Amino acid sequence: MEQSRNGHHGDRHNQHLIRVVIVDDHPVVREGLATLLAGQDRIQVVAEAGDGLEAVTVCAAYHPDVVLMDLRMPTMDGATATRLIIEVQPEVKVLVLTTYDSDTDIVRAIEAGAISYLLKDTPRTGLVAAIHAAAEGRSTLAPQVASRLVRQRTDPADTAGPALTAREIDVLRLVAAGDSNTTIARLLGIGEATVKTHVHNVFRKLGVTDRTAAATAAIAAGLIPNPHAEDR
Repeated sequence: MEQSRNGHHGDRHNQHLIRVVIVDDHPVVREGLATLLAGQDRIQVVAEAGDGLEAVTVCAAYHPDVVLMDLRMPTMDGATATRLIIEVQPEVKVLVLTTYDSDTDIVRAIEAGAISYLLKDTPRTGLVAAIHAAAEGRSTLAPQVASRLVRQRTDPADTAGPALTAREIDVLRLVAAGDSNTTIARLLGIGEATVKTHVHNVFRKLGVTDRTAAATAAIAAGLIPNPHAEDR
């Protein structure tokens, strides 16, 4: 059964709060996450669901900003629920929180529209930061997930997605260093509009939505060096 955390699903008087729904088939996990998030700045757990089908119903009723979604659940799995939720409420951000990091699980979740993918051993500070990032439309990927995803998307022999070009990797390396599009254009001797196109293509191919996530994923996969490590 769905479970409300505030008893007033239509109450929007605290619109600055990030409204969160927790979806997991283990009650102890749901309770633990709710307790972990209690009192966190700007985060309000508004409801819980025990499977994917219930999650769809709960999200329709509570209109959350962020959904913490488990993947392998009875009745309906998390990837299917993610797709159905986003089809109806595209503004909802789904953050997958699971113990599974297989290629199949990752690809299904990302293709379904999940903005972030974390494992359940993520520290509390990391989870809280990821919830805030998701609410702002920014992706967060666990390092091992980023590594798997990037290697799939950059391997020409892999059909999961198109490979990054050499020029896109050049742009990505400068993005990771914190350079602006204007600076990248000057350093590479190309137009700023061309840089924007390359950045857009990198985001699309890596399945991310911002520069930080793209850099994090690429560094974790060993695709580009960590510019901060080079400085030390």
